[in-house]
Amino acid sequence: MSRITTHVLDIAIGCPAEGVPVALERADPNGSAWELVGRGVTDADGRLSDLAPDGRRLAAGRYRLTFDTGAYFTRTGRQAFFPEVAVAFAIGEGDDVHEHVPLLLSPYGYSTYRGS
Repeated sequence: MSRITTHVLDIAIGCPAEGVPVALERADPNGSAWELVGRGVTDADGRLSDLAPDGRRLAAGRYRLTFDTGAYFTRTGRQAFFPEVAVAFAIGEGDDVHEHVPLLLSPYGYSTYRGS
């Protein structure tokens, strides 16, 4: 079982991205549909550490974080090319780790990686 967190940095202004809505979903066994696991909004430091309800650890499977970047850029008075960013990843069987999936963001691009 694993725990998933994220951190969003707005590299266009060099600051944490506060107020980014994020949804965590898990793929069904067939991979044909996604089930909402949790959601939240990044804090003043651009972090979100409570995506799973009650800090619940997550079973192995395919997951997706969807960042509502359009809402964030609209709120900050900027226009963005990507209205959302979806990052899919897998948690292996028997993994008992903290999965950290950061997002580096600008109005016209983004990057992500497996953090620690």
